[in-house]
Amino acid sequence: MPFHSNDRLAVFIDGANLYSAARALQQELDFRRMLDWFGARSRLVRAYYYTAVIEGEEFSAVRPLVDWLGYNGFSVVTKPTKRLTDAHGHSRLKGNMDIEIAVDMLELSAHLDHVVLFSGDGDFRRLVEAVQRRGVRVTVVSTLKTQPPQIADELRRQADDYLDLSDLMAEFGRVKPA
Repeated sequence: MPFHSNDRLAVFIDGANLYSAARALQQELDFRRMLDWFGARSRLVRAYYYTAVIEGEEFSAVRPLVDWLGYNGFSVVTKPTKRLTDAHGHSRLKGNMDIEIAVDMLELSAHLDHVVLFSGDGDFRRLVEAVQRRGVRVTVVSTLKTQPPQIADELRRQADDYLDLSDLMAEFGRVKPA
């Protein structure tokens, strides 16, 4: 196992990416069990959860989760989604949190021994490399056990350790109701 009890550890969760991976595995996460699991294996300094939210909606599916996480040990970072329209008039929502994750991870890395990144996004390879140059070990959590795999090969290769989300579900997952 890549964890040491004296390590100062922080968890960074790319919410949209983790949701996509868990859904592909037909699983749901128990975030309280997740915090307990990491806390039992290290000195958990902080756990961040990043997600974009749709502003102005009466009800947002992510709002109850964001509220619960904020009251239960997570530092929640949100920003409003943006509606983009292409030349053909097709509209889509965009809410990328990569910069927020990168800034927070780089700023906190001076106070950490180990970082866990829940994301399979290959854009994070350079971030992982930068944090490693600061002497911090990086574990990436995503999954190869879906079609297509949820983790970019370059991110998995850059990480010091890789944990497959499907293997961790026994520790902090629950089967999604059918």
